[in-house]
Amino acid sequence: MVLRAPAPAPVPTPAPVRVLVVDDNDGFRESLAALLHGEDLDVIGQARSGEEALEMVRRTSPDVVLMDVRMPTMDGIETTRRLKAMRPSVGIVALTGLEDQRAVRDMLVAGASGYVLKDSDGDEIIHAIRRAATGGALLSAAVTPAVIEELTEALERERRRTRQLEIAQEALLERAARRHELVARLGHELRTPVTVILGLAQSLRKGSIPQDERETSLDTLVGRAEALAKLVQRFEAAVEAGLTEWADVAEVAREVAAEHDRVRAETPPLAVMTTLNRTAARRILEELVENALAFSTEEIVIRVEQQAGRTEVRVIDRGSGVQSEAAARIFEPLEQAEALHTRTHQGVGLGLTLARLSARAMDGDVLLESSSPDGATFLWVVSEGPGPDR
Repeated sequence: MVLRAPAPAPVPTPAPVRVLVVDDNDGFRESLAALLHGEDLDVIGQARSGEEALEMVRRTSPDVVLMDVRMPTMDGIETTRRLKAMRPSVGIVALTGLEDQRAVRDMLVAGASGYVLKDSDGDEIIHAIRRAATGGALLSAAVTPAVIEELTEALERERRRTRQLEIAQEALLERAARRHELVARLGHELRTPVTVILGLAQSLRKGSIPQDERETSLDTLVGRAEALAKLVQRFEAAVEAGLTEWADVAEVAREVAAEHDRVRAETPPLAVMTTLNRTAARRILEELVENALAFSTEEIVIRVEQQAGRTEVRVIDRGSGVQSEAAARIFEPLEQAEALHTRTHQGVGLGLTLARLSARAMDGDVLLESSSPDGATFLWVVSEGPGPDR
């Protein structure tokens, strides 16, 4: 008995690739269809517009769509985007002319598997369709360098945009932290004057204060209440400091100077524009000017300058200056000047603290720039960089 090897199983013939040809030029579209019919490809339909292509894909479920880029009403880019959303598995090969090189990038972003030039030879077009049917891609050599350059530029723009967004996010987080610090300090600092007012009021109601001291206690109560009201106004301005707009710092300086006989504004002839909250800006300058007026009997100068890409405002007095041991604490909350140096000043001690907090909420700062027996200069750095274009 002779044993024979079993006959090999027949190799199944792969099913032809189902292709839909989309082009608004009837003659070119029909020529493409005729070219593809001679291969192992099955042209299941032709569409002359993007809308017609969408409808035919729903009905016929092609493996690959050969897509013209330039079509009226709905171009190949939008059609590709919609086709990939409707049927992600479909392969799309873009047909483009040399003049459409910039559109190729948009086709790839929309979801095209590859692209070929309309004047490519038949073998390149057929090869692109076969590659798309198996999940591959073919990029026409004649246009690839230009597209790579376009994609490289687009990636670089996206990298810069991402970095800008990161910087903006960091700034927002920092600003939120500053506002949180301000609100936390608000609760802490309000307790002291409120406690004093409440204690005096309760003592007066109970009658525990001697009759001859009641007038003094009432005066103290009124004074504390007025100071508390002013404190609340200061905090309101500081809290709003994060809501900025495009404003003229020089104009704000002139407005504050005009409110006092002994204050003069030195400003550039042109507007000094930057991003800030105008109400908070006025309050910062008012705090610095009030501090200077309290410690000097001579003229106070508000000087506005733009230096090295940032806006600077100085409040200069000719008083007795701030002693060195006081300079480190002058911005601390409820730090009163008369406890720090020889000058006498009555206040709640929060003015400079709130001025600094407001400035920092607007991405700036307030500093004691210099001090001597001949006077002091406080510097408000309004912004570290230029604002919007004029």
